[in-house]
Amino acid sequence: MRSILDGLFIKPYNDIDDGDDEPDLTPTELVWVGSSRKDLRSFPDTVRRNFGVALFAVQLGDTPPSAKPLKGFHGAGVLELIEDFRGDTYRAVYTVRFPAAVYVLHAFQQESKRGIATPRTETDLVRQRLKVAEELYNGTC
Repeated sequence: MRSILDGLFIKPYNDIDDGDDEPDLTPTELVWVGSSRKDLRSFPDTVRRNFGVALFAVQLGDTPPSAKPLKGFHGAGVLELIEDFRGDTYRAVYTVRFPAAVYVLHAFQQESKRGIATPRTETDLVRQRLKVAEELYNGTC
């Protein structure tokens, strides 16, 4: 039986040459902010699996091909994963702004049928949770 990870090799960007040929594949911590974990768990199995593989790649220091910077957030520190499944669009938003962990800020099903832009209510929630992630990172929360 083949695994979804068969043949997948991820070379971390933070791989430091320490003289051996083995890359350091120690994942960074994954922190779920707010209801993001519960929300992602409500997605169809295929979407959850694809997001899980992508987030694991992020933990290893890679940027998945499906990750795109979220518009309205300066630079590439806040990214989103987008998955279309059976006519519905699912998104997971995470940040790599803080080196100690990957913070999953939000996961939601796209409701808008008028376009691909992320609804303002969703980006506002991402902004709030990004502040919480910063507080968690700084130890003030």
